Amino acid sequence: MSDFKNVQPLEDFNWEEFENGTQAGTSKEETLKAYDETLNKVTEHQVVEGTVISVDKKEVIVNIGYKSDGIIPASEFRYNPELKAGDTVEVYVENQEDKKGQLVLSHKKARLAKSWDRVNEALDNDEVIQGYIKCRTKGGMIVDVFGIEAFLPGSQIDVHPIRDYDIFVGKTMEFKIVKINQEFRNVVVSHKALIEAELEAQKKDIISKLEKGQVLEGTVKNITSYGVFVDLGGVDGLIHITDLSWGRVSDPHEVVTLDEKINVVILDFDEEKKRIALGLKQLTPHPWDALDADLKVGDHVKGKVVVIADYGAFVEIQPGVEGLIHVSEMSWSQHLRSAQDFLHVGDEVEAVILTLDREERKMSLGIKQLKEDPWQSIDTKYPVGSKHTAKVCNFTNFGIFVELEEGVDGLIHISDLSWTKKVKHPNEFTQVGADIEVVVLEIDKDNRRLSLGHKQLEENPWDVYETIYTTGSVHQGKITEMMDKGAVITLNEGGEGFATPKHLVKEDGTQAQLGEELAFKVIEFAKDSRRIILSHSRTFEDVKEDTKPARKHAAKKQDTPTINNVAASTSLGDLGVLAELKQKMEKGE
Repeated sequence: MSDFKNVQPLEDFNWEEFENGTQAGTSKEETLKAYDETLNKVTEHQVVEGTVISVDKKEVIVNIGYKSDGIIPASEFRYNPELKAGDTVEVYVENQEDKKGQLVLSHKKARLAKSWDRVNEALDNDEVIQGYIKCRTKGGMIVDVFGIEAFLPGSQIDVHPIRDYDIFVGKTMEFKIVKINQEFRNVVVSHKALIEAELEAQKKDIISKLEKGQVLEGTVKNITSYGVFVDLGGVDGLIHITDLSWGRVSDPHEVVTLDEKINVVILDFDEEKKRIALGLKQLTPHPWDALDADLKVGDHVKGKVVVIADYGAFVEIQPGVEGLIHVSEMSWSQHLRSAQDFLHVGDEVEAVILTLDREERKMSLGIKQLKEDPWQSIDTKYPVGSKHTAKVCNFTNFGIFVELEEGVDGLIHISDLSWTKKVKHPNEFTQVGADIEVVVLEIDKDNRRLSLGHKQLEENPWDVYETIYTTGSVHQGKITEMMDKGAVITLNEGGEGFATPKHLVKEDGTQAQLGEELAFKVIEFAKDSRRIILSHSRTFEDVKEDTKPARKHAAKKQDTPTINNVAASTSLGDLGVLAELKQKMEKGE
């Protein structure tokens, strides 16, 4: 404090000039004007150039020659991580002074103001530009280019397929603008385009040195459903799925993994199209060449079903060695079904070698041969007259095909289904898949067929009917079916008979109707054809005939004995005369 006591103001300092703003003959306004003239003229909403004073993680300070410096968030310079003090940058003047008296600048808006002209210029000049990858989007990435959000397709990031897009987010990379949509102001960029030209020259050089049969080391770069792409050091080749292994491959991932280094052989290449076909299985001997030399027809082998079709199944007995089991060799059954009914992919099976051609590398196998052919012992297992339970396989108009066991088929003729019922079609009698009891009637070993019967399980009721339905006898029956030609009558004692329309006339002259129960006279019985001809009208007409005078009736019989159709006759009553006439005709008299 003692030092300041001795400080005295200048004796000649002109306080009046200082207070009035004039000094050395210069006014205060003139002094401020001179000061302002040394600074840049700054207009708001204008793009100007400035010099970077300092850079840190949060902000960038820029001097544009104004009385104060501007502060810009560092995030606006993410696209340029190399930014440093002394660099010249464009800035947009938003405000000369904010509430704090601070100059407000924006680099982002400055870039946007000229960005559209810049991207068009970069496209025209094939210019390499820098961009900042902001984030992922569907199908690619969003890149900040001159302040514009451009689209980087996933296929344009690199020449190699990209498995992890996230590793590129936040990176600054070089790009080329490849497409601009002027109407929608969309910009598409590519990083791949920068390195393709160099790779093309590299590919040509590599392909020019390739030779068929050459073995190279490569890296698995992509695995698809149809094969594997291998990087041979700047050029890619494809191993088709069929050239991965001598055995069948359903998924290439079973053989190789991504980024795995493998040896491959050049199978073919096209210099113009730059396509290279590679092989992996060709580096190992063909499995057929290593097949056991002692293996022969008749031997049993084991394997796995690898492919299946309607006509058969392919079984791999060792990698690369397959045999075909045709569907006809899967079962002794004559009803050939689809192979899927017997086997499935992945099944482990044992089979017998039926044919073996080492030169053609073909083998046929069979599995039914593992079982005895049932027809070898058919006579003892299914003798004529034996009874069995069979399964209905299918119908025809003339009968039913059934299976007694796998490989043993038989036919039940439609006439052997029932003694009494007239079956028009077998599906009226049973259904496919149902069990049915049968009797073996006949064996045809050569054609591997059995003739079977169902009705033979019961006694023939016609033997009984023959004693009941004698000609001229009368029985009660019900009309169960009406047709144009007549009616079917179900008789009370069993069996069915038939009556023509004229034999359905009742005593009052009306026609008998469906469902009526009436008396019927048997006018014909044929056991062999299983036919009973009936007449209702005869039941009362014959009674009337019997009440006529005996003289006239006898004269008629003696004068002109005639033979009429028994079914149509209305006057023949003496069965003895009929029998006598029949006997004479048989003797040729």
